[in-house]
Amino acid sequence: MADSSSSLPPLCERISHKSYVLRAVDLMILGLLFSLLLHRIQHMSQKDNVWLVALFCESCLTFAWLIMTCIKWSPAEDKPYPKRLDERVHDLPLVDMFVPTADPVREPPIMVANTVLSLLAVNYPANKLACYVSDDGCSPLTYFSLKEASKFAKIWVPFCKKYNVKVRAPFRYFLNPLVAADDSEFSKDWEMMKREYERLSRKVEDASRDSHWLDADKDFEAFSNTKPSDHSTILKVVWENKGGVGEEKEVPHLVYISREKRPNYLHHYKSGAMNFLLRVSGLMTNAPYMLHVDCDMYANEADVFLGRGVAGIQGPLYCGSGCFHTRRVMYGVSPDDLEDDGSLTPVATREFLDEDKLATKFGSSKEMVISMVEALKRKSNPQNSLTNIIEAAQEVGHCHYEYQTSWGKTLGCLYDSVAEDMNTSSGIHLRGWTSSYISPEPPAFLGSTPSLGVEAIVQQRRWGTGAIEVLFNKQSPLIGIFRRKIRFRQRLAYLWVLMCLRSIPELLYCLLPAYCLLHNYTLYPKGPCLGITITLVVMHCLYTLWQYLSLGFSVKSWYVSQSLWRIIATCGWLFSVQDIILKLLGISKIGFVIAKKTISKTRPSKPSQGEDDESNSSDLGKFEFDSSCHFIPGTFIMLVNLAALAVFSVRLQWSSDCSSGGGGSGLAEACGCILVVLLFFPFLKGLFEKGKYGIPLPTLSKAAFLTVLFVAFSEEN
Repeated sequence: MADSSSSLPPLCERISHKSYVLRAVDLMILGLLFSLLLHRIQHMSQKDNVWLVALFCESCLTFAWLIMTCIKWSPAEDKPYPKRLDERVHDLPLVDMFVPTADPVREPPIMVANTVLSLLAVNYPANKLACYVSDDGCSPLTYFSLKEASKFAKIWVPFCKKYNVKVRAPFRYFLNPLVAADDSEFSKDWEMMKREYERLSRKVEDASRDSHWLDADKDFEAFSNTKPSDHSTILKVVWENKGGVGEEKEVPHLVYISREKRPNYLHHYKSGAMNFLLRVSGLMTNAPYMLHVDCDMYANEADVFLGRGVAGIQGPLYCGSGCFHTRRVMYGVSPDDLEDDGSLTPVATREFLDEDKLATKFGSSKEMVISMVEALKRKSNPQNSLTNIIEAAQEVGHCHYEYQTSWGKTLGCLYDSVAEDMNTSSGIHLRGWTSSYISPEPPAFLGSTPSLGVEAIVQQRRWGTGAIEVLFNKQSPLIGIFRRKIRFRQRLAYLWVLMCLRSIPELLYCLLPAYCLLHNYTLYPKGPCLGITITLVVMHCLYTLWQYLSLGFSVKSWYVSQSLWRIIATCGWLFSVQDIILKLLGISKIGFVIAKKTISKTRPSKPSQGEDDESNSSDLGKFEFDSSCHFIPGTFIMLVNLAALAVFSVRLQWSSDCSSGGGGSGLAEACGCILVVLLFFPFLKGLFEKGKYGIPLPTLSKAAFLTVLFVAFSEEN
């Protein structure tokens, strides 16, 4: 196979993008950072603890910049040639698509339905695809929405392929009005499709309001007397493609699953659900390739299955959604286990196909072992009828099935972290695998993000907690230093992503200018050495601004991004550190919190009455607050810096010399406070807003109390 394809032109070509100008800028900033550290070390004997804290914070920032410089030192990409694909691949492989969801309230079923519809309609033979939806919330409403979506898919999929629709999520496609105004066939079909989608949306919405109709449908008997955390395995073949020839009117398989959950069993959150998807799909279709897509994503590019480009060092990190996996890799195979032609080596054959070890690794299901052996031998062998394997599929969903097996340890998605994607990604790269980055234009997948506020902070807190867990578990890049299968710069890439511990120096550095103003102390170097700090700030701002503008973003987007990341670090990641400390002390366990997702609605033909605030365009992009503890640090930082500026302005009125007292604080420290206030400007606006856009009184009271203590402490010292 390898020899027959050696004379064919390559599918991609590696192109290097070395920029000596950017390298020079990175090195200049790095040199300035080291110069600042050297200045602080040289004058350490003349200063007190403030100087030492500043040295610690700036050392962390220097280390982070050093890692980033190493990571992006020699960027490259592979230019793909999709037209050459037909010369090499005459029979496209099977692909199993996984869509996990867990809460019908925080992840609306209509959003899940749109994600599924976009995947069912991709430009790929329908007989080669199967879509599996894992519902960890065991919601009959989610199942109902999938049943209705499968009916709509029978007309939606042919419509998309007939008119070569690019965006194949109906909610997004129908946001734009119809351009053609004539009575063409397309116009009639478009109007018909929009009416049918609006009917689907109304059905799902009505069902969410009144669930009594579920009792009359025998298909929903499995959901009776169930709870999200206590129920048996439910497996439903929503739609089975019995045509099997790949015609444009065919719709791929659609399967709904909800694994068994019991209160006394650990279910490992999303990673456990993904492993159940892996086992069920192995029994039913056993595709060699799998696509993981979050329920709040949708296929934005119809040709997503035809490779576009590859980039990275050892490869991009698996970040949860929009990622293809090879089944054999998820079954624990390493590059050393394969021959040049892709077959297992004799040693790997004895290791993976030993009958005495199969049940120990993969579980007691004979059907599961058979499908695993076929996958390792690169045989798909999908079932002729999906309904014939339902009983065996339900067996591998039992909550005790993984007991004393390798699932979650060396097989499938790895456990021991709420950031299951990063944990699994690190484990794959530690085995020596490389990954590829598919970057089509337009983007292959788009999705929704939580509203700016508590949902975004909570989501970042969970990611930060999981990242710190990975940093110190068996998949840690720090442990990988002693392994040769992961490259040094790839370890640095993981270290950069996982270092949410930098929230501590960021918090301290946001408070240092205010403390120095209140204490009448010098934070930054004076005289010509002050130019180091000024040059650093200016160069960093211009450098990051140029990067945003070169990507087509606006100046406002750059500013919002800089502000948001400071807020995330001090309001989200800071609590991640707390979670890890409490876990290590055995005081509390780390839970998996699902962020609330939103979906845009189609434009109504007539203005609706009684629209809520969320539909008002003037409210879009505003920062939302609540009375949770997540907003106390940000409010505290903002109040402290405002108090310091107020004290400084009063001091200026009493003295014409802003650095009175011999070497006291001055304009540099005041400018530092102003910069911090600008970065936390959403909290300043929150003081004057009302409702969900205003800082609640309990949060403001707690932050004000901490501010008084901080000011009193600063004045006394």
